[in-house]
Amino acid sequence: MNSPSEFFRTAAELDAAGEPFATVTIAAARGSVPQETGAKMIVTARGRRCGTVGGGRVEEAAIAEARALLAASDGPGCRTLEWNLQRDIGMTCGGVVTMFFEVFHRASWPVVIFGAGHVAQALVRVLVTLDCRISVVDARKDWLAALPEASKVSAIHADPLEAEVARIPDGAFVLLMTQGHRTDRPVLERILQTRRFPYLGVIGSRSKAATLRRELREGGVPAARLKDFRCPLGLPLGKDSPEEIAISIAAEMLEVRGR
Repeated sequence: MNSPSEFFRTAAELDAAGEPFATVTIAAARGSVPQETGAKMIVTARGRRCGTVGGGRVEEAAIAEARALLAASDGPGCRTLEWNLQRDIGMTCGGVVTMFFEVFHRASWPVVIFGAGHVAQALVRVLVTLDCRISVVDARKDWLAALPEASKVSAIHADPLEAEVARIPDGAFVLLMTQGHRTDRPVLERILQTRRFPYLGVIGSRSKAATLRRELREGGVPAARLKDFRCPLGLPLGKDSPEEIAISIAAEMLEVRGR
């Protein structure tokens, strides 16, 4: 069942979070079809988020098309397709539907930073000049208040920090630079147990990395996942000021994104 309030509320939440999503609308229909004109659905990289355009094979095909549009690095931000449900989709009903697909936030690069300390503050000021949407998570309201005011920067107050792991957008670059090992580890452990990201980094030394991997292994994190985060962070350049560390981390992130 389609609920307009749920559809628009979900779209607003995804838009505010900067998470890429696609809307699918039945723009026209004739003959025997499983849903009427105007039926809507929201799709993220994980699949259907809310709404329906008919269920079954036609919805499966619409979800696949929406996810393909989301995954494309270029191409149109919208597309209209007409499907004969019997010939094109393999359904027994002989109707025809016209689907309108529209993609939002595909070009935005999601970056999530746990910790709003000195290096995070400097890093946000570098990243805010790029085409990305930045979320900074911290339990300290005063540090969050010090972040630059920009439409692409979201300050998220959370305690415990790991509670925000489930809300990280798919495909995000994730950095852990909290108050230290004690607060980094629970977030890292939750991510390694439940999520995968193209860039996952923890600020710190090689000694800290070894300690984290040992403790995570003892805590039951699969050995194969212990290679899924980088520590130390950044390219080997510059000095140890927060500003130069931030530049080295941003450079590494751009290098990974380019690959």
